[in-house]
Amino acid sequence: QVQVVESGGGLVQAGGSLRLSCAASGRDFSISAMGWFRQAPGKAREVVARINSGGNTNYADFVKGRFTISRDNVKKTVYLQMNNLKPEDTAIYYCNFLQWTTVPGSWGQGTQVTVSS
Repeated sequence: QVQVVESGGGLVQAGGSLRLSCAASGRDFSISAMGWFRQAPGKAREVVARINSGGNTNYADFVKGRFTISRDNVKKTVYLQMNNLKPEDTAIYYCNFLQWTTVPGSWGQGTQVTVSS
């Protein structure tokens, strides 16, 4: 069984930064691809960034150059460094194991990010 707990969200002004953390459980963390996702009010959840077991990353176009995903396999934690935040980045941010995204019960509570203009 796997579990994720997100933290680090908050209220920030446009142009500011936040660092999100995702603490994961599960013995297969180090060999699992992980992702950050977000869901804004009235919109579907969307992929923000992904990182595989080897540390290779890819990003949605709307965050390229601003956000950085990383992982610490010893701490079983995934991070999302968010710089130059924009009001349109306002959303609940979630992380998950990529292999579990279709399982409804696998999602955590998320962490709210609000960017004021």
